Amino acid sequence: MEEIVENQFSNLPDEILGCIVSFLPYEYALETSLISTRWRDLWNQVLVSHGTIEQITDVFAEFLTNFDEFDPLKRPRKLRFHFANDNELFAAIATNSKLLIDFSYGNKKLERKYELQFNLNKQHFTYHSVYPTFLVKTLNLKSISYLTSEVASSIVSNLEHLEKLVISECCGLQSLFIEAENKLQMLTILDCLQLKSLHLRTSKLKSFRYRGPLPRIWPESHFNLRDANLDFRQGLSCSDLRAQDFDETLLTIKNSEVLSLCEWTFEALIWPSICPSSGSFIFYKLRELWWIDNHENENNINALFSFLKLCPALEQLFVMIDPKCYPAPWSNSGLMQATKNTELKHLKLIKFMGFTNPMDEILVAKKLIELVKGKPPKIEISDGKYLDVVFT
Repeated sequence: MEEIVENQFSNLPDEILGCIVSFLPYEYALETSLISTRWRDLWNQVLVSHGTIEQITDVFAEFLTNFDEFDPLKRPRKLRFHFANDNELFAAIATNSKLLIDFSYGNKKLERKYELQFNLNKQHFTYHSVYPTFLVKTLNLKSISYLTSEVASSIVSNLEHLEKLVISECCGLQSLFIEAENKLQMLTILDCLQLKSLHLRTSKLKSFRYRGPLPRIWPESHFNLRDANLDFRQGLSCSDLRAQDFDETLLTIKNSEVLSLCEWTFEALIWPSICPSSGSFIFYKLRELWWIDNHENENNINALFSFLKLCPALEQLFVMIDPKCYPAPWSNSGLMQATKNTELKHLKLIKFMGFTNPMDEILVAKKLIELVKGKPPKIEISDGKYLDVVFT
């Protein structure tokens, strides 16, 4: 009987299969790609087009317009557009209003310097003859180059419902300006290694995640970050960056509930600004801390302890050791003495990652316990085991 049913389905034309899928929620409809090669081929159909770089924006808008979210097999959800000397743009529509645009196809890693500006406020929208009906809320941009920078700006600036933006691997990108006062809530920038200037006018932003050398960051208007991942383990993008240049960013992350921070960033850029306040600067809302350290010497541990004394509400601490992490350019040996003693009353979990010597973990754990008031937290070491030693 099952074989008969399977044969009946296999004999149906693609149009009928698409109609059947249209009755399913998108996330369940996508699972039909696992049934057989034929179903997978239906989902992997690609709209292939050729033209000039000036035509990309309109072709892209038409691609979004023709896609039917309620009948996802009616039109291809993937686009490959060929332009300008074997360069390609690849776009793919995913579930939950997600869109990927990848410019790396045919990209010869062009490293010519360029700037990007994304203006997502309504007064900046430039509508085209075809208006997209598929509402993009999450956009992943990959490998923009100087050749496609204007195209990318035009596409992004017309996505008025955008809530999450990911920008990654943009070789040659020197300066990035994002204006999005309406809906943008999450911004992620990954591995744009030449970026030297980042200007944000994004008052609704709740999450900011950055991985790469630290550029000059100017967060013009937002002070509402809940989640800040500042992975600057590759060091500085601008060698002349001073502590006061980081002050606006410091104010932006002050009320974060989740924070990732490199030891050198605290020691070189945060500590010089808050030291004169003698403990008045506190991360009152911080619940979860991811601390990235190269663990070169004891002073690194002092920096961690000093920072923890600024986090009275901390519940979870993750200590990541990366020997390649950029070291602090100078030593603040007076960190421990200059910080007021704030006890950790809510700490429930300490997790170590990347330690190669178990004795180092035990020594650090013993020192951390000294800051804890009340029941000791669970301590998980790098091999996944828990320390069951009672520290006194």
